Amino acid sequence: MFKLYGKFFAIHLRSQMQYKTSFILTVLGQCLTSFGAFLSIYFLFARFHQVEGFVFQEVLLCHAVVLLSFSLAEIVFRGFDTFAGIISRGEFDRFLLEPRSPMFRTLCTRMEFSRLGRLAEAGIVMAYALSTGVVVWNWAKAGVLLLMIVCGTLLFAGLFTVYASFCFFSIQGLEFMNIFTDGGREFGQYPFTVYGRRILRFFTYIIPLACVQYYPLLYLLDRAPSPWYALIPLGALLFLVPSTLFWRLGVRHYKSSGS
Repeated sequence: MFKLYGKFFAIHLRSQMQYKTSFILTVLGQCLTSFGAFLSIYFLFARFHQVEGFVFQEVLLCHAVVLLSFSLAEIVFRGFDTFAGIISRGEFDRFLLEPRSPMFRTLCTRMEFSRLGRLAEAGIVMAYALSTGVVVWNWAKAGVLLLMIVCGTLLFAGLFTVYASFCFFSIQGLEFMNIFTDGGREFGQYPFTVYGRRILRFFTYIIPLACVQYYPLLYLLDRAPSPWYALIPLGALLFLVPSTLFWRLGVRHYKSSGS
């Protein structure tokens, strides 16, 4: 399966690189668009020196972790984010006849390498934030940071899967899911505690973005009351269980789009 995925990966990369100038300009555009979010944080802290006890460099670390996770999810799991088109064109009927699982075929349908611009901007911001010494590093903290990014990527993948699963019932994509995908990326620019306890609880127990952003951040900054905060990102992976079950329910419900 990994070998087959690698072939699809190479095919998508070659196809998008056929028009190199267009590809480079699109990547640059994505980078500049994301840079606007950095500027909004910069101008806020030019006026206010801290927000809920978090300083500029700490907020940048939040922003970078969430943007890195979201960008990686968009690159790898873009097929789920564009699943409404697959359903409406009747392509999913063919997926059901192929030997590989429909979820794997959807995963391989599209990979958006233009999001490398967003990924690069997040990497630059993270490198700057970490260079300021906001985190006193050791091997455990390096592992936690990696865990935050990996689990965050899989969490956004789960959200894309939920979005795709709704398409089985509505044919078209439901735009309200953007509140949790693109909205989660925007909310994640700041530690979730700045939005109040209700929002923090929602993003802890319903959509567990706080598990890959706020709680492990406290561990990185030596503010966590317990070292177990380092393992909280793993809790976000539990979201993959209901998202996968919802996908399977949608597949069983599917009766073709009639295309």
